[in-house]
Amino acid sequence: MSETVVRIAARGDGVTASGRHVAFAAPGDLVAEDGTITPGPHRQLPPCRHFPECGGCQLQHVDDEAFAAYLVARVEGALAQHDLTAEIRAPHLSPPRSRRRASLRALRAGGKVVLGFNAEKSNRVIDLAECHILKPELFALIAPLRSLLMLLLAPRRTAEMQLTLADQGVDVLLKGVTAEGFEAAQGLVDFAQEHGLARLSLDEGLGPEVRWEPQPATVTLSGRPVPLPIGAFLQATEDGEAALVASVIEAVGDPAHSADLFAGIGTFAMALSGRVCAAEAGRDSILAMKRAAPAIQAEHRDLYRRPLMTGELAGLDAVVLDPPRSGAEAQVEQLAASPVPRIAYVSCNPATFARDAAMLASGGYRLDWVRPVGQFRWSTHVELAAAFSR
Repeated sequence: MSETVVRIAARGDGVTASGRHVAFAAPGDLVAEDGTITPGPHRQLPPCRHFPECGGCQLQHVDDEAFAAYLVARVEGALAQHDLTAEIRAPHLSPPRSRRRASLRALRAGGKVVLGFNAEKSNRVIDLAECHILKPELFALIAPLRSLLMLLLAPRRTAEMQLTLADQGVDVLLKGVTAEGFEAAQGLVDFAQEHGLARLSLDEGLGPEVRWEPQPATVTLSGRPVPLPIGAFLQATEDGEAALVASVIEAVGDPAHSADLFAGIGTFAMALSGRVCAAEAGRDSILAMKRAAPAIQAEHRDLYRRPLMTGELAGLDAVVLDPPRSGAEAQVEQLAASPVPRIAYVSCNPATFARDAAMLASGGYRLDWVRPVGQFRWSTHVELAAAFSR
């Protein structure tokens, strides 16, 4: 007897009405007792030869309608755990080949360098021959980086690299390799020049060291070039960033005085009107924000250890939150007791968002709406923007 897959579970498995989990099944698929899958209306042919082996994607086998429904269900499910409901808006989906930052691994073995994402649930490196999520500017560096790492990486050793598309080109950070002597150092410069890099840095174990940066690397936020610290957090796609910024502005309106907490390099602070204060634990990010927008009152502050207290929040017309995956429990506790009329909450973890939303609700806030954002195309990683008011 066959069963129909009715939804996608949090980690990407298809789930039938009876609760049976089936790997790589899409909603509408029929699953026989022996596990044979008869494709349904929401199954598509995965575009990449590396799927499902590569850990970069988990949902290439589902169409956009099913992927969007999955994002909505993840948010609804997380809120339901805390007896919360809200308007869940249509998700924003970033298109293929739009990721402007990525972390990859490399391994030198068997006389060659393999370079790519880890295999799903494994430390094995998938040697990328194609990629349907990375921007072409990033993927174009894969083959040249293999050649470079043949010179820098010792046999049976691994390296990590971070690729970020800056205004001036690709910013490359290599970790776990050494470049000793003039010839190696010059080789790095030649590589950076040949491929038009914005910056090339090495971390040999003591922190990043810039080896090539003909002009300061920047990233444009809300029309303003902002210095890009090495390894700084940046929204994964430009269109995803735009969707989040638009949602934040809708949530907070036109505040005369607002705060951007967990501000990073100012993704949302740069878009806010009126008087803006920003708090961030990363020193380099705070300095970048100050250089780009001196009018923003930027403070180096660990909001986990020193959240803004209710007295400091008094007088603010709006607050923007964009915490890491662990959420903002300590800061939300203070916000829940504050008189701030509007809050925009950006999250990359529906579970911790829902926990924090429940705290705000217990303090008298109303969750007006949530918009899921699928920046990580074909991934189980869910982001969102939400509006609270009192």
